Parts: sequence; structure tokens; C-alpha cells
Amino acid sequence: MARRLLSLAFIFVGATIVALGQISPHGPVKFDCQTCHMTDSWEMRKDDGFDHGTTGFALIGRHKSLDCASCHDGLKFTSQSTKCLSCHTDIHKSELGENCMRCHTTVSWRITDMIQRHQQTRFPLVGKHLTLNCEACHANIASHQYSGTATTCIGCHRVDFQASQNPNHTTAGFSTECSGCHRVTAFTWGQGFDHDLTAFPLVGAHRAVACASCHQNGRFKGTPMQCSSCHREEYASSRNPNHAMAGFTMECQTCHTVAGWTGGRYDHTALTLFPLTGAHIQLQCSNCHGDNIFVGRSVDCVSCHQAALAGTHSPNHASSGFPQQCALCHSTMSWIPSSFNHSTSQFPLTGAHQAVVCAQCHVNNQYQGLTTNCYDCHTQDFNTVASPNHITGNFSHTCTQCHTTTTWTPSTFNHSTTLFPLTGAHIATTCQGCHINGNYQLHYTDCYQCHQTDFQQTTNPNHVAGNFSHDCTQCHSTMAWSPATFNHSTTLFPLTGAHTSTPCQSCHVNGNYQLHYTDCYQCHQSDYQQVTNPNHVTQQFAHNCTQCHSTSVWTPNTMSHDSRWFRIYSGRHRNEWTQCSECHTTPGNLTSFSCIDCHEHQRSNVDPRHTGVSNYIYSSPACYSCHRNA
Repeated sequence: MARRLLSLAFIFVGATIVALGQISPHGPVKFDCQTCHMTDSWEMRKDDGFDHGTTGFALIGRHKSLDCASCHDGLKFTSQSTKCLSCHTDIHKSELGENCMRCHTTVSWRITDMIQRHQQTRFPLVGKHLTLNCEACHANIASHQYSGTATTCIGCHRVDFQASQNPNHTTAGFSTECSGCHRVTAFTWGQGFDHDLTAFPLVGAHRAVACASCHQNGRFKGTPMQCSSCHREEYASSRNPNHAMAGFTMECQTCHTVAGWTGGRYDHTALTLFPLTGAHIQLQCSNCHGDNIFVGRSVDCVSCHQAALAGTHSPNHASSGFPQQCALCHSTMSWIPSSFNHSTSQFPLTGAHQAVVCAQCHVNNQYQGLTTNCYDCHTQDFNTVASPNHITGNFSHTCTQCHTTTTWTPSTFNHSTTLFPLTGAHIATTCQGCHINGNYQLHYTDCYQCHQTDFQQTTNPNHVAGNFSHDCTQCHSTMAWSPATFNHSTTLFPLTGAHTSTPCQSCHVNGNYQLHYTDCYQCHQSDYQQVTNPNHVTQQFAHNCTQCHSTSVWTPNTMSHDSRWFRIYSGRHRNEWTQCSECHTTPGNLTSFSCIDCHEHQRSNVDPRHTGVSNYIYSSPACYSCHRNA
């Protein structure tokens, strides 16, 4: 009971101190006392309820198992530093910085992955360096001093550099930048040398050459890299071709490779004006440069092929005066067969000409100044043709108008090139059908010239009696003479309605096709005179039948009383009184009518509403203005 009272008193005192604004013995902490202390005593809580991470320094690794007093000296907690060096002595004497976590962890102070961490430094470990102990490079490791360790090769390998005798690095004046010859990935000093790291990489046959062959008398620095510095003897002794006499360049790589001195291949295409192609590729240099002249050598074919030019007789090049540009007919593959392209001349060979032997056209080896006119070679063909006879027909000597180079017959004359293109049945007509007696010099294109008989024999209608035009194309086509294709719409009287099926003779009586009128009355006078309802004659109707009739049929008519004369709106006028005479009672006078004629009206019976209506007795429109539906 007493202990409980003491605890309550303690709590009361603590609360009183806080209430009075006094400072906690731990400093200005931000959490309640019972977070760490028990409520029945000031002792620390036995459970692990306090979260150190709320302070900004989470306890992990070995920090988690330490007593609070190991880090917190005294009751003031808020002034404790979170830096490693506040608790751990810096054995590296600040040379590696204050961040111990770069190498160490909270689990253990020992470093188990130093090699991996070393790869992040300025000197990653590769090759032999991976197998060395730290002490091999870090001489002051016992006192934990790493700063100042050399990162250059010579810093560690000066003894190796000075002890090297093959070659002697010191006397040869080698650079102390060892990586210029040695690879850092090598596991021994000698094995690391790589000539490819120098300014003269070894390739081809150079790889098998002893160092002393090039570096004589131990000379390495300033060794010349020009081919001629080592290969002057080979240059001077070369006889095929003789390099010195020919004045060849001493840039040996122009013709030779590092694979070997012999078997060199000069790039004739890239380095000269005469690329080697065809059979030239397999020739020895001496075949062309037998006199050891390489500079200023002519590139003309005839300079080497003079004998071939003079010895060719089919055709004879010399007597025919052939040009000396051999490439016009020959290729570099071989002298024969020739590859003359006749298309490069003024007479390209096409069709049957391609299979003709040269001598057939080039008689007596004549190749210069030959004509390109077809007639000069085909005169006999021209003279012997009888269908049609070219001579009597006075045909042009330009054979290409009708013939091709494929064959002389059949001809390919295109009639469309004349003033009379062939269409329809004309295409199948023989030439003699029009060109009678071999007359091909026709200068007319009038149908009547050939179709006069057809014109005169036609009776339905009779073209002669009807004085028809000789321009047959107005009614006929080239497909056939009949049926005709006359288009009446091209006249002043287009056919519509029943007119389209009316025979021509119905209108063109007695073969009269030269009608110059388009009045309906001319043909429909009988219809006009026979009509009694209304009587067109007595009523003196206009002869312009289209006012009431259409071309489709004479009856029923299409007269519109509303639009042309007196408007009938509706009622009995439209539905019951259908005869004209019911309103137009005066015979022969359809213009005489008024409402009062049918609807008797006296002045004494005039409705007061009629006051002001003038002439209502005589004016039907006056009545209709009110009585629209009578």
C-alpha cells in the first residue's frame, strides 16, 4: 500500500513539474513518461514498447541489442549525435571521411565484401590485382592508413620496370605508363605485353616476327613504322615487276598486305585510269608492262590489240576503215565473239534484222556511209508486191508506214493515220473494195463516193426523190447501211410521244422530206375539223394544237380552263357541268359568257351586300370574287 502511494505521489510530482512548466531531466522530449516508465514505479517498463525510430535514429543490427547507457551518457537524450564518430573512434584518422557506412554495417564492424567495394574506387581490381592481399598495395594497412596509395602502374611496378631486360625498359627509354604495353587483366608481367596497344598493332605475318628483327640493337623508341624501313631489300630485289626501275612508290601497302610480301595485289581499278575487267584480270603485269613502263602507259585498246585489229578479216577492220575504239564492238572478256551493239549506230537492229548476217547488208565490206532507208535494201520487195501494186499505186518509199522490221508481210498499215480512219464494217473490207483499179491516192472522205449505189437503190424512203443529203453519216453508221440510225432530234421537229412510232411516210407524204414547218395543224387538220366538243372550226380555235393536246395522244386533250381562260375553282362547274356548251350557250362564240346567263339575277333582288359591285350583271369575275364554290 505504501509503495502504491509512493508511486502515485511520484506521478503527482512529475505531473506537477510538467504543469509548472519545468524541464524534464531528459531534455525537451516529445512523448509521455509512461512510454518508458511504469505507472506504479519510476522503473523502466519491462516490455519493449518504446520505438526508437520515432527519434529519427532507428536501431538496427548490433545497435538493437545495446543498453541505452552504451550510447546515452547521463539523462539528457536529446543532445546525443547520430553520427558514427560520436560513438566510434575513427581509426582512419579522417582520411576516408565521416561516413562509416561506406564500408561498414551495423551488423558487424568487419568488412566481408571489400573486393566488391574496391570496384567503386578509382582503382577497380582486375586480373592479378584480384588475387593480391590488401597489404601488397596498402603498405600502412597495419595502422589503417589507405590514403596516398598510388594508382599508377609504376607506383607499384617500378621494380618490374627496372628489372625487365627483354627488352631493357630503362635503356630503351620506355614510358612508365605500363598500360601502354601491358594489360591490367594479365596475371604475369611478361604475359601482359600487347603490341596492339602501341602505335603499330601487329597483324598478319608481323605477329610471328621476333622483336629484334624490327627493334635492332635494342632500339624501341622512335622505331620507324613505314614499310620501306624494313622492306627496302624486298623492294630492291623485286623483278616482276622491277619496282626500282618502274619507279614504284615505297608505300608498300599500296600493293602488298601484312599477310606476306609475295602474292601482293595492286588495285588497278582504284589507283589507275584503266580498271581491270574480264580477261585482263588474269593477265600477268608483264603482258602489258613488258617494257617495265608503268607511268604514262596508254589506255587505248589498240595499243595492245593492234595485231588483233589488223588480223581480223570477217569483217576486215583495216580495209573497212573501222575506228580503233575496240570497245565499240569488243568486250574485255575476249576478242571474239564481238559484242558490237548496232543500237549505238544510226540504224538499230530490230525484228528480223537481228538475225541477218552482216555481209547481207554490208556488201563488199562496206560499213561506212551506208543508207538507213528501207527502200534501198527492199527495192525488190517493193517492186514485186501486187496486192496492192506499190508502183502503180505510187506508194511512198517510206516502208515503215505499212511494214515492220519483223516481216515484210503481212503489212501493218494503219488507216487511222489517213484522213479516213476505218471503223465498223470498213475494217473488214478489202483494200480493192475502195481503192478500185489500184487507185490509192484518194483525196475524198465522202461516203457517197463509195455508197452511191446504196443511196440510189434505197426506196424506204427514196433518197433520190427525197433529195436527201449525200452526207450519209446523218442516218447511217459504218457498222451497216441498214437499219438507218437517223436521229430526228437533230431537225427542227424532234419526235416525242406517238410521233416516235409513226412511219416516216405518214408525215412525209409522197416522199417529201424537205419539210420546213413544225406546225401541228399541217398534219392534224383532219383531227382539228372533226372535233365537235367544242367545235374547233366554228370557234375559230388557234392552229397551235399544243395549247390543248400533247404528242402522246389527240384525245383526251390537256386543255386547262383554269390556267388559260376563266378559272373554275370547284363545285358544280367542275364536277357536273362537263360540256363546254353548258356555259358557252352562244354557238360559235366561246368568248361570250357571264354568270347571269345561267344564274338569273334582277336588280330588285340585289342583296345589299352587292352595293358597290360594278357590272356584276355582266362580269362573271365580279361574281366569282365572292361565289368561288358555286
